[in-house]
Amino acid sequence: MKRSRFTEEQIIGILKEHQAGLGAKELCRKHGVSDATFYKWRAKFGGMEVSDAKKLKALEAENAKLKKLLAEQMMDVSTLKEMPGKKLLRPGARQHAVDWAMTQKGYRQRRACALAGIDPRVYRRPPTRLEDAELRARLKDLSSERRRFGYRRLHVLLRREGWQVNRKKLYRLCKEEGLTVRKRGGRKRALGTRAPMAIPQGPNQRWSLDFVSDSLSCGRRFRILNVIDDFSRECLAAVVDTSLSGIRVARELDQIAEMRGYPCMVVSDNGTELTSNAILKWQEDRKVEWHYIAPGKSMQNGFVESFNGRMRDECLNEHLLDTLRHARNLVTEWRIDFNHHRPHSSLSGLTPREYANRSKEDQNLNSANL
Repeated sequence: MKRSRFTEEQIIGILKEHQAGLGAKELCRKHGVSDATFYKWRAKFGGMEVSDAKKLKALEAENAKLKKLLAEQMMDVSTLKEMPGKKLLRPGARQHAVDWAMTQKGYRQRRACALAGIDPRVYRRPPTRLEDAELRARLKDLSSERRRFGYRRLHVLLRREGWQVNRKKLYRLCKEEGLTVRKRGGRKRALGTRAPMAIPQGPNQRWSLDFVSDSLSCGRRFRILNVIDDFSRECLAAVVDTSLSGIRVARELDQIAEMRGYPCMVVSDNGTELTSNAILKWQEDRKVEWHYIAPGKSMQNGFVESFNGRMRDECLNEHLLDTLRHARNLVTEWRIDFNHHRPHSSLSGLTPREYANRSKEDQNLNSANL
């Protein structure tokens, strides 16, 4: 808007000359203004004093300032809605938001920093954190091989390879690379208090049995008999077949006992195969105590239930099984990997075989000291 040659005080003085009796044409000729300008002045400042004009000017300036602030605020709200990213929680995300606001919306640096909630000095500071390209690449390779492993087990595998990395840093890298494990389904939690399950103090003291069912790609159902040593968490057998009767279960237990000896106790649920006459005769002939859990209380057999969940999550749900032979080979490979390579969180990151061998060494050392 073009600025006027006359101030408010001068305009009010001209209007007072008009009120004193001087004609409008003479005033316009005297001061060099047009008739339209004179009548515009009279419509705006007619009957005002100099103080009233100053107040009007201050109000107009304040109104213009408020309009500008309102327009900027509306623009900021629109920019925040269009800003990439859900939440600006980290300095890196805030820096990206500032760059976007400056390039896409034409913001000044200070205003964009205020909008993103970051100090301009922090925005201008060069990053000092290492990129860790080799570690990120190795982490991606491990997570592609072990898709259901979280950052804790990946941390154990990296330490085995010689990487010296903090667990918190590894968690951050997994989050940045999008390697977090997605949960499958919810988890039912029991109400009230539960007593902890007693853990055996040596191998072959207690075995746990349970079945896992699945289907082939053609729709044919099959079952897996899992046998676990509760002390070392080692999977002693994973038998895959379409039918597993009580006689077959007894025969598989005898095959395991030929290599390891018979256990002191076997824990299982109340399935028809495990309560059959063949199993009752087997435990009576072998002098093995058999404990049946309470109906509907699967947590009383928690070791093998946990193993079943790991098998389904890391093996069965990750592959499409075509034939029964394919299922047997795949389950056998996974069982060997579980016993010899997979770190177990309940065993301080050791594998079940490493834990069993260490316990044997400790027992031999104690017997030698005695």
